[in-house]
Order: sequence, then C-alpha cells, then structure tokens
Amino acid sequence: METDLPLPFLVSVAIPPGLANLEGLTREQVSLLGNPFLEATPQTEDKLVRFFNRHNYEFHAHVDATSLQSPDHVIGLLDRGARRVFVAPQDLSQYPDYGDRLLPVVSKPDLSAASKHGLLITNVDPQAATGLAEQRQSAKMKNLFFKPAPGVDAGSFLDFARKCNAIPILPSTSMTADKSDTSRLLLSSVIARYWQSDRQDGLVPTVVTNEAGIALGLAYSSEESLLEALRTQTGVYQSRKRGLWIKGATSGDTQQLLRLSLDCDNDALKFVVKQKGRFCHLEQFGCFGNLKGIPALEQTLMSRKQSAPEGSYTARLFSDEKLLRAKLMEEAEELCDAKTPQDVAFEAADVIYFALTKAVSAGVTLADIEANLDAKSLKVTRRTGDAKRKWADKEGMEPAASASTKPPSLRQADKACSQRIVMQRIDSTKATQAQLLEKLKRPSQKSPEEILKIVGPIIEEVRKGGDKALLSYTHKFEKATSLKCPVIKAPFPKELMALDAETIKAIDVSYDNIKTFHSAQKEDKALSVETMPGVVCGRFSRPIERVGLYIPGGTAVLPSSALMLGVPAMVAGCKKIVLASPPRPDGSITPEIVYVAQKVGAESIVLAGGAQAVAAMAYGTESVSKVDKILGPGNQFVTAAKMHVSNDTNAGVSIDMPAGPSEVLVVADARANPAFVASDLLSQAEHGVDSQVVLIAVGLDETQLRAIEHEVHAQAMALPRVDMVRGAIEHSVTVQVDTVDEAMRISNEYAPEHLILQLDDAPRLVDKVVNAGSVFIGEWTPESVGDYSAGVNHSLPTYGYAKQYSGVNLGSFMKHITCSHLTADGLRNVGPAVMQLAKVEQLEAHRRAVEIRIKHMEKQ
Repeated sequence: METDLPLPFLVSVAIPPGLANLEGLTREQVSLLGNPFLEATPQTEDKLVRFFNRHNYEFHAHVDATSLQSPDHVIGLLDRGARRVFVAPQDLSQYPDYGDRLLPVVSKPDLSAASKHGLLITNVDPQAATGLAEQRQSAKMKNLFFKPAPGVDAGSFLDFARKCNAIPILPSTSMTADKSDTSRLLLSSVIARYWQSDRQDGLVPTVVTNEAGIALGLAYSSEESLLEALRTQTGVYQSRKRGLWIKGATSGDTQQLLRLSLDCDNDALKFVVKQKGRFCHLEQFGCFGNLKGIPALEQTLMSRKQSAPEGSYTARLFSDEKLLRAKLMEEAEELCDAKTPQDVAFEAADVIYFALTKAVSAGVTLADIEANLDAKSLKVTRRTGDAKRKWADKEGMEPAASASTKPPSLRQADKACSQRIVMQRIDSTKATQAQLLEKLKRPSQKSPEEILKIVGPIIEEVRKGGDKALLSYTHKFEKATSLKCPVIKAPFPKELMALDAETIKAIDVSYDNIKTFHSAQKEDKALSVETMPGVVCGRFSRPIERVGLYIPGGTAVLPSSALMLGVPAMVAGCKKIVLASPPRPDGSITPEIVYVAQKVGAESIVLAGGAQAVAAMAYGTESVSKVDKILGPGNQFVTAAKMHVSNDTNAGVSIDMPAGPSEVLVVADARANPAFVASDLLSQAEHGVDSQVVLIAVGLDETQLRAIEHEVHAQAMALPRVDMVRGAIEHSVTVQVDTVDEAMRISNEYAPEHLILQLDDAPRLVDKVVNAGSVFIGEWTPESVGDYSAGVNHSLPTYGYAKQYSGVNLGSFMKHITCSHLTADGLRNVGPAVMQLAKVEQLEAHRRAVEIRIKHMEKQ
C-alpha cells in the first residue's frame, strides 16, 4: 500500500495530557511513531492548541473535527500543523482551498461519500462490513482510512484494513512493546507486517539520520531488533554476524531514537536519532564522510562557541552582540544590492554565516530553524507580508494597511493559550488517595537495566585499561582531544584559578558559612556506656580516609557542588580528597572549581565525567587515586555507575545516595506572596524538563490560585531557560487542601528533595515534617540560599528517597566504630548469656571463647 505517511497506519490516542497515562503503548513509544489520530471537541480544544504549539512540525497528526461547530476552528487546526482534518461530508464545501488536508468522514461502510482525496470510515467491523473490500478494488481513491468499532479485535481489524488497502487507525491501547503482554499486538509485529525484504535472512535496510535528516550510515533491522529499539527508545539493530547490535554499548557512542518510518515502497526503514559521539568508526561525522556546506558551518560554529582559538573572529562575534547585529544588517544590505548571480551567492553566504552565528549564540540549532520552516509551510492563513514602516520608508515605499488574515476566533485562541505555562490542578477533597498519588508521580526515568547496558562496558574498560581508557572516553565524550593526562595534581597553578574579585568573594562567603554549619556537626567526645557491671561499650568516629567528589560540569560552572562536597570532607578530616569534573573541549577545567579544590585541600582533580570518572575513582588508575567513597550529584548514567561500583565487592567503595531529577514542594496558605511562591517553584523547574515542582495550596480560593498561576507564567516567560521550565511545568501539580495537617500528610508521603513552608507561623510546623531532604522556613527563605551560601548542604535525596536517606552532611564523610571493654567480673556477668546463645546457634567456637576464659579465672 502506497502512502505519504511515515508509517502505513495511525495511532489513536486520548487528547493530551491523557497521553501521559496510556495503557498499551507509552507516551514515548507513540511519539516515536509520529502518526497520532486525535478527536477534537469544544471541551478539548484548548488542550489541542497547547499540543500543536509544542509538536506541530514533529507529528503527522490527523484530527477528527466533526464535533467542532465553527469553520474557523477547523482552519485553526490546519494552521497549527494538523496534516489532515476530517469533517462531515456536507461541510466539505466550506473548505474549497485546502486539497487533501481536509477529508470527509462517515460512520457507515459506504465509499460513495469519498472526495477525490479520500475518506475516513469510522465504526468499522470486519464481520459487518461485507462487500467493502470489493468496493475498494473498483474505487480509485488515494487515501482511505478505517477506524475500528468499539470491541473489535485489533488483529482481525488490521488484517481487514490491509485487505482493503486502507490505512488503519489502531488504538494505542491495543498495541504494546512488551513481549510478555499477549493481550495486545506487538508494535514491532504490526510494522513488520508492512515491510518487504528481498534478503534471504529477512532483514530490512535501515537508514540512520540525525535530527536534521543528514545520513549517518546504513544498518539492518529485524523484527526482534525493532522491538528492542521501540522498547528502549535507543538505536538497536540486527548485525548480520553478531545478532542484536546496541549502538554504543561498547564504544559509548549511544543513540536516542527519536522517530522511525518506512519508505514509500515499504522495503527500507529510517531511524532518526540523537547521536552521542560519532556513528562511524572512522574519525569522520558519518559513514558517508564529513559534513559540508551549512551543516558543516553549524558544526564549526558550535565548536567555536565551546572553545575558540586565540584571535578567533567568530569568538569575538559571540562575545560582542552589537558587532554581530551590525554585521548582520551590513551583510543583508550588501545582499540586497548584489546584482550578478556570483555576487548574490557570495553575499548570501555571508548573510547565512552571520545569521547562523546569531542562532548558535542563542542555543538554536539548524534543526530548530528547519523545524520552524516546516511549521510555517503548514499554515493555511497568511499575513499580508508588507514591510515594516521603517524599512518601507527607506525604500521609498507606501506600505499598505496591515491586517491579520487569521479568523478572529483563532487569533483569540492563540493569544489565550499558545504560550500559557500553567501547572495541573487536583483538589484533594474530591480525589481519591489513588488518584492523588497518580497525579504526584515523578516523571519516569530509563530503567536501570537499560542504563546499565550503556555504563557497564565503560566501567569495565576503565577498570581494565586505566588512564588510557579514561583518556579515550574523555576525548570521545568531552571532545578534549588535546588532553594527555587525566589528572591535575595539587598544588594547583595560580593561572588555573584566575577569577574576578566578586566571584572570589562569593565563593569565600559560601565557604565560610558551609564550614561553620558543618563544623557544628562534630561530635564533642566518644560515647561510653556501661551496659552492666564490668561491661563498657563505646563508639567513636573517624573520617573516611579517601573520598571522591563528582562535580557535574563541562561547559557549565558548578562551584556550589564543589563547595557542598569539598568543605564537609575537609572539616571531617579526610586525608585524601579527589574531585572529578568533565573538562571543557580545550582540556581545561573551570577556574571556580580549581579555586574551591585549592581551598578544601584537594589532592587532585580528575578531568573526566560520567561513568568513566566514577570507575576511575572506584578502582583507581595509574594517575587517579582509588577512593573509599564517592559522593556527588549527576545524571542517571552517573547515578547508575555509582550504584554499580558500590555493589562490586572488588571495588570496595560506597556512595552517598541514589539521585534523580531536582524537585521542590511548596506549602503555601492565603498569606503567602504569589510572586514568592512562583519564584520558588520556578527555581527548581529551570533545572530541566524532567524536574517536578508541587504546590500544596492550603485554603486558597480561585482568585488566589490564579494569582500564583499568573506569576508562574509571567516569571517563566522572562527566564532564559523558559523551554526547560515549560517541560517541567507540564508534569507539575497544584494540590488544593483544606488544612495544614492534610498538606503535611501529603508532603510527607511525597518526601520532597526541597520543602518550602510559606505559611503563617511556619517555624511551628517543622515538628510535622517527617520526610524531606531540606526544609526552608518562612517567606524570607528561598530555596536558592540553600543551594549556594546559607551553609546547609544542597546534595539531597530526590525521587522520594528522603524517606530513607539524609542529605550530605558531616556524617557522610565519617564512619563510626564501636568498641567493647570487659573486666573479669564483666565477662563473668555477661558470659552465661553469650554461651547459651552460641549453643542455640550451634557455633561452638563462639561458646568456647568465653568458656575457656571463665575456666581460667576459676583456676586462679
């Protein structure tokens, strides 16, 4: 069957955010397919607007709009990127200009209602649709869509649709990527039913591209490898010699699978991936060679942004916004004045260089630009395109009066919904406990098994290969190819700590406060207790001798993490402090981290990140000192590596705690300042799209809730990381409660990393806190003071681990040793109990160790 869709079927899903809680296919698996079928109603229209604002160019969305009353709303769906919209046959005449993007829909198996572009038939039951296959054979129709009737078996429906040469709309709940779920169709099997292979082994060629569609190389897929790729959302292929091939499992050059499709003849697959490192085994971009033209320019600009050679003009442009602006306008004018084809090409190249420099400086990729072009190509309403007045005047033009060509209802919907950043709400007085817990679920992370497939080989290679393997991974992941030694040893050169006076002062203030707070945690003296006459039990503490501190970094600057880990280690008296942080592409480390390392007396800094840094500290290398405990935050790969080495008895290393994405829970009452509440929520939401923030609103009415929501939106839109905030807020929640007791009950069940109490008489409520990483009390205590300078530690348990773990503290760097001291009378007193219990456990040597001594006493 020929189709212009990425895959020859659609997947019907609930209107977002219902995608987040699907049975059958997960939200991520639906996203990989890129072919959603949605039903629009007046009640769900705002949610659809938000969906298309995020995904209009990514997905080939098809929408049933038969429930919408206004033509403006139907046109609005097309304008936002719906590939096809289905309307009632009698309404089709209202839309003469939109070709095959508008199709009729009927609920009976009758092809006579089809337009020349196609038809959707809903409620299809293969048992009742007699004669439909014969009708289809004689009908010359490009696109015929079938949607099953409720309760129809998905397998038989799929076979019937294929027999009728129709595009089936399969419910997401009818498919799965879980091989053990026999009640649903395996997604890989559905796709494999359509592909055709001319190979004896049945493998299908698979073209692998990056996000911009540039080919990285060619691989092969089987139904088995496709299932694994869909299940893990990674690049998994079928090696013709070695079976399943998980890209990057040994090299570390992993792939995140973003989208897949079949070609027009169904005899080749396409994987769109986010490639880490290189695809090709050679020192080149892909198997077809290096990039050229505009993609090569983008690659060069991104490299210059991270690390530019001395005197680089591009680096100057990145640092001088006014110069870049002036050059853009200068080159654009020269392009306008160019006459010959050669001059136009020359000046256009200059404009593209400066425009792309502007884009890269703002963190915009070529794929982002192309996505915007694709999105604009889908619009069906157009602006007049007249020049703005100052440019029209410069050319001596009389500009026409501008007017929007969008329907009024569409303009209003755009204004109200297009950029709104708002948290979900749930009223605890109306929801069940199960519903509340479901709403408060943290964003899902990759399973430990999936991550271990990636980090396990890295750890093993560093364990065996030492410095050579460590450097190899640093060259690969951090692009620091000039680095010859993976360690900087103390004393650290002054030139590596070149900082301005203001930054030094800020670090020094934070250092002093953190040192003061953690010094106060020292035990005054050893414990000594006489448990019975002559039996003295004691406990004393000693510092862990060798500690490894992981500081996330690379292009980021995180001196706060170095302080939060290094200062307690120094106060505890650890003999050897080793820091590890990813270097920049030029092989250097941020001077802030070197300065902190010098202040805390670190022995060395390991120039590596990720699982390879963890492995180096756990096992030691020729240059990296082996440590006894590894502490510090990191992504899920760092966390998995820490947990893996801590379970390896050969490593002999412990860790601080498991870690997950950052989070905050704010409890606020009617007296709380909405701006303060919003700022606290956003301070964690900006960490990343996998962060979650929760507001528990105690007795707030609708006006007060909306005041906070207004502040969240207004403040978020002013943040540089607004896109990350938007992603985090999508799975963040406001919980309405009536009482403070109910608020604290929910908070303790959630066990947040950060708990902020913006309540009347907040200090009194600390007694009600059972589970939390760190508590911030009252309106003048933002969470950010704990992150940096107040003195408390910001390395805290996340993801609900505050129920079992404490945050990093002085005790994290100490170990407690117990001791016993008995007199002869003491042994006589406790000995009978010891001998009896040893006898019960049949450990005769234990019993005799006491008996021999007592008999010896009796002889004297």
